[in-house]
Amino acid sequence: MTQLYLYDDATARSFEPFALTRPFGEMRAGIALGRARWERALDASAAGFVGAEHLRDFDEAGAPPAAGDVRAGSILANSRCVVPLGWSAPDADVWTCEGAIAAVRLAQAVRVAAIGDGTQALESLRAAGTRVVDIPGRWIQHVWELVTGLVTQLREDIDALGPHLACTRPAGSIVIGGGGVYVENGADVEPQVVFDVTSGPVLVRRGAHVRAFTRLVGPCAVLENASVLGDRVSSCSIGEASVIRGEISETVVLGHSNKGHEGFVGHSYLGRWVNLGAGTITSNLKNTYGSVQLWTPAGNRDTGASKLGSMIGDHAKTAIGTRLTTGTVIGAGANVFGSEMPPKYVPPFSWMDGTEMTEFRLPKFLEIAARAMSRRSVVLSERGRRQLSASHARSRRA
Repeated sequence: MTQLYLYDDATARSFEPFALTRPFGEMRAGIALGRARWERALDASAAGFVGAEHLRDFDEAGAPPAAGDVRAGSILANSRCVVPLGWSAPDADVWTCEGAIAAVRLAQAVRVAAIGDGTQALESLRAAGTRVVDIPGRWIQHVWELVTGLVTQLREDIDALGPHLACTRPAGSIVIGGGGVYVENGADVEPQVVFDVTSGPVLVRRGAHVRAFTRLVGPCAVLENASVLGDRVSSCSIGEASVIRGEISETVVLGHSNKGHEGFVGHSYLGRWVNLGAGTITSNLKNTYGSVQLWTPAGNRDTGASKLGSMIGDHAKTAIGTRLTTGTVIGAGANVFGSEMPPKYVPPFSWMDGTEMTEFRLPKFLEIAARAMSRRSVVLSERGRRQLSASHARSRRA
């Protein structure tokens, strides 16, 4: 069987605040992880990923380990290429997307150390005379494109997946518009849930729970074992085992995160194990209606987007009543509290009390992370502890 490996190039490794704690193949674009998209397209399970050294012990359910040497005949796919769901890649040796190489079948074995820094182009690994095919999909060039491209991606994903699921229209639900309503068998949707499919379809996966008087506005997806507890959820991808209450719009929730109380969140991306305190509010539009600036490791960048909320890394937390300004970046493991609005960039593994910042000590962070994960019946493994420790150390050197 052909082995598949996901490759984080140097660009993917700059996608903070998420790259500090996870490979880019384990980020959700639309309704699916990038790694899962390639697995479906190639009908193969990922054997590993080639990413930053501090992620070598990355440990998450369903995710492959960091790769050792990659043998000849394996497929190495760029994790930044988002391939469509419901599409099968034709047999080839080189797959191109929008004029750039998205994946190659290795003509000879490759030592991970030789490509480990992410600067190696896949072009250099292709063999002469190989079969080349062009494939559909899109490239993520900037981290904020996971938000700005969300509506289009959701519409495409749900249209591709929904009709192939065993679904039943929930009794007592209200449907507005002519789009698709896909409620997979095994989902729990209470009466008086409104499906507004005027602008796109809605998908609710098995194990999910949607409470009465929720309005799901398409295109929108509530994934496995997630709970939506009321209010308007518009054009969102709510990841597995997350809990959502209050208005949320054009936002990706990666998974296992908690927004269990009121407070508007818009045009944002929440990593895994994020907890937003009651009344946490994100601004997603400047008073000038101008383009939003966003912090990146290379400096502040003009996103070109008039609406962009917050990018919140894994294990980050906000306290009750936290207010986040337009284009805020909260680093992984950060704990934000206090009565003052925090700055637009909160460094990873920090305690931020308004404008006063101290370091989140590693032993205390790991203790809290393990406690939070256990509430969802997930154990922080020894490998996971090593990876988070390496990420913490990496953040101190930055």
